[in-house]
Amino acid sequence: MTRVDTVAAFTDLYLPTVNGVTYTVQLWRERWPRFRGAMPVVYPEMDGHEPRDGEYPIPSVRAPLYPQYRLGLPTIPEDIGSPDLVHVHTPFTIGFAGIRFARKHDLPVVASYHTLLDDRADQHVSGNVLDGVKRTCRLYERSFFERVDHVTAPTAFARDHLLEEVDADVEVTVVSNGIDTDFFRPVDPTSFRERYDLPDDRPILGYTGRHGEEKNIGEAIEAVDGTDLVLVVGGDGPAREDLEAKAAEADAEIRFLGFLDREELPAFYSALDVFVFPSPVETQGLVALEATACGTPVVAVDEGALTDSVIQGETGYRYRRGSIGDLQWAVARTLDEHDRLSDLCRRRRAMLSVEHSLEQLSRIYDDLA
Repeated sequence: MTRVDTVAAFTDLYLPTVNGVTYTVQLWRERWPRFRGAMPVVYPEMDGHEPRDGEYPIPSVRAPLYPQYRLGLPTIPEDIGSPDLVHVHTPFTIGFAGIRFARKHDLPVVASYHTLLDDRADQHVSGNVLDGVKRTCRLYERSFFERVDHVTAPTAFARDHLLEEVDADVEVTVVSNGIDTDFFRPVDPTSFRERYDLPDDRPILGYTGRHGEEKNIGEAIEAVDGTDLVLVVGGDGPAREDLEAKAAEADAEIRFLGFLDREELPAFYSALDVFVFPSPVETQGLVALEATACGTPVVAVDEGALTDSVIQGETGYRYRRGSIGDLQWAVARTLDEHDRLSDLCRRRRAMLSVEHSLEQLSRIYDDLA
């Protein structure tokens, strides 16, 4: 078996953008040298991030529909060196460039299935054309992923979607993206509670992440309406104004904390009695894993990847989407069993770590090489 040391990562999403893909690529790149060699990364040039050693920005243009993102021009940096394998993280211009680079140099190529494109279609189209757009997304994904040698998916849900819904003829292995458990760990939340004036005499529920309509945060607001529970919402996004208006009409204490610095997140999770995650569009749901690693049980919608990421009766409970009564039942049960669930969350920390994920990846890489 050949040992793979240097892996070239190609991604259309990278710093300074903050999302699950950029977090994963950055964390893998940082931790891979602890196992093997290096993980240089090729990404679209974008204002706000100064490239460091091993980072190779390429010229880019603004992405249609998503002006906050950039599309890299399909070029390859000449000084990227001679990697042993290519790993592509996104199915767009730089992803295709990574496949071409691998084929030109006779290298194996792995792809990660981070995002279900057809799940994002209804954010931009509706009515009679929606089904056609979704079919087009699936054809596009199939064309991309059938060009690589192996695919990793962060959950069984994402794997099954690629094989059954997209109908791609590929080899897929479930490998969690992993999180930084050195950073996400139980901490003393006292200073965080004081900074945001959070009460200590009532249960606190919380969510953090993008405020988008697809994230379904409104269900969390409805669940606390008429109760003595406190709901704190971190993050920001296009749906925030509507969510604040909805919260203002609810008979409950609901706080919008705004965007939280990354350094605050372990204390945020540790301050919560329950992390509520109503988003049905996740391919893994990294924030659920972060909360779990901090010892905080999760109540999540029983859809998408959260059916895998939240273990019923061990790291929390799941509820039927749209059923506020079911959500309230799950919250009540989680609060009743909080100490037991929190202990089980802490016991799973090693399985959630990025080191565990990279060990699995290294075996896949070596088998391909």
